[in-house]
Formats: sequence, structure tokens, C-alpha cells
Amino acid sequence: MAIAEGILDIALDYAHENKAQRIDRIHLLLGELSGVETEALTLAFRVLVRGTMAETAALTWECIPLAGRCHDCGRERRLRPADVLCPVCGGGMEMTHGREMRVDYIEME
Repeated sequence: MAIAEGILDIALDYAHENKAQRIDRIHLLLGELSGVETEALTLAFRVLVRGTMAETAALTWECIPLAGRCHDCGRERRLRPADVLCPVCGGGMEMTHGREMRVDYIEME
């Protein structure tokens, strides 16, 4: 519920700043390891938007796969949560993508 509230607050603030009348879509970037349960988020969002300018807004998202870069050889690749060593050189992997949870864009009129 708190995540849905944060998303709605961001969208409403942005809509007010831009003098919008209605929010049509809120698109999110959700990393594979963000911990967001999309069904629960959608349910909470639907409850929270009642009576707001986002009441009919679609909540959409893109799942960002887990990816990382090797500290030693610099190669980037998709990762599994257990991948800590580079399969090419054995260096340590740094996670670069997959934990995101952010509003990507808001469509409004």
C-alpha cells in the first residue's frame, strides 16, 4: 500500500505542477529484485485512485532484468541472484540493474 501511495503522490504532484486535468497512464520500471508484487500493487493502486484525477489511469510496468558488470574485466551481462563471480575471468560482479523501482513516465491531459 505504501508503494502505491508513493506512486500516486508522485503522479498527482507532477500533474498539479503541469496543470493537468486527468492522468491517463503511470508507467513504472520494476527491477527483477525490487520486491514489488505487481498484483498487490495494482489492487492497492485501484483503491487509492478512487476520486482522484488518476481514477481511470492505467498502471503499467516494465520488468528490468538483473544485470551486472565485472570489477576486473568490465564485461556486462545478465545475472542470476546467486552470480557473484564473472564467468569469464572470475572477478567480482557488481549489480548494475535489477533493483529499480521508479516512475518512468506519466501520461496526462
